[in-house]
Amino acid sequence: MNSSVPTPSRRSVAIVGSTGSIGTQTIEAIADDPDRYEVVALAAGSSVAVLVEQVRVLRPSFVAVGDEAALGPLRDALRAAGIDHEVETAAGPEGLAECARRADITVNGVVGFAGLPVTLAALESGKRLALANKESLIAGGPVVQAARRTPGAELVPVDSEHAAVHQCLRANDRPERVSRIQLTASGGPFRGKKRSELEAVTIDDALAHPTWSMGPKITIDSSTLMNKGLEVIEANELFGSPAGALGYGLAIDDIDVVVHPQSIVHSMVTYSDGSTIAQLSLPTMKLPIAYALAYPDRFPVPYGAIDWATLGSLDFEVPDLESFPCLGLAFEAGRIGGTAPAWLSAANEVAVDAFLKKRIRWVDISDVNAAVLAAHDGGMGDTLEGVLAGDHLARRTADDLVNALGRSTR
Repeated sequence: MNSSVPTPSRRSVAIVGSTGSIGTQTIEAIADDPDRYEVVALAAGSSVAVLVEQVRVLRPSFVAVGDEAALGPLRDALRAAGIDHEVETAAGPEGLAECARRADITVNGVVGFAGLPVTLAALESGKRLALANKESLIAGGPVVQAARRTPGAELVPVDSEHAAVHQCLRANDRPERVSRIQLTASGGPFRGKKRSELEAVTIDDALAHPTWSMGPKITIDSSTLMNKGLEVIEANELFGSPAGALGYGLAIDDIDVVVHPQSIVHSMVTYSDGSTIAQLSLPTMKLPIAYALAYPDRFPVPYGAIDWATLGSLDFEVPDLESFPCLGLAFEAGRIGGTAPAWLSAANEVAVDAFLKKRIRWVDISDVNAAVLAAHDGGMGDTLEGVLAGDHLARRTADDLVNALGRSTR
């Protein structure tokens, strides 16, 4: 290394959702560049054994569990490991939020709406949020946008598509020159299939993603294209008109989705002169994680580097909205605005959980989502209380639908 190039100072990192896919890959990435990052706080849902092992290796000063019933077992396990005196413990949503206040950078890898307090705590503390929890931004859009305006607050997306857009936008310093955003989708395990062929989909079928290794909820979402739909709403919140001065003035219909089965082109941005800038890499979540940690610098490890001599062809196609209606529902929710995205996201969490528990069929997921969105009460969600109320009502509506579907399929 050229000694004249300054080395960034070591930054503290909190990993919320540390035992999940994003959390464990963050830990692996930090291990590849340990001189620049120090893990000072960890949090998980209820996986005490894995969390304690992470504490033993990383030696953070703060650790939390989202499940309050897991706090006693956590403290017992830390005591048994002889490290209880080294670490402060907490539990519940406030424990997770406190984790986010302890570091320069918070990686939010919590699954679902439960990540909202973490997102708000990191931003309201004026820190960097490396956001892998799309649901908190989607459901809490107006509230999160207010938190983004906190002095010092910085949101760098970890979703591969939004990290790609973030990088493509660095090619331009004139917001009005951004014309469109193109998000790519692998198409999931059922690409090319018609709805009539999807009636008997099993859990194993839906979890067999062709290119990405992810947690079960996001993998199911990928199979229905709801994941891409939620990413459209997230892109609108991150880069569109809802972001105000932090965005580029785009409407949700300025965002396109193209199916790209190789998962090499992660997203694109088209400018006013017709130029399209794309970000390409092999599919690995370590690259967007590392990007969010190092930004505006780059990580020294070449995650996802492409061998251009062996890459082969890159294909693109239009998504099938009839076979995968969840994508269209997301555009509809984004156009409605207010708490409509929160309702859709909440309904989807309930429906996916029911499918994984074999209470409903795969094709029922989109039906539940559509029915809940149709019942949206027009709430605006400009306060945290409004967001929480909307989420609660949407889940109750979805639960009723799931119960009815479950009875009809017995």
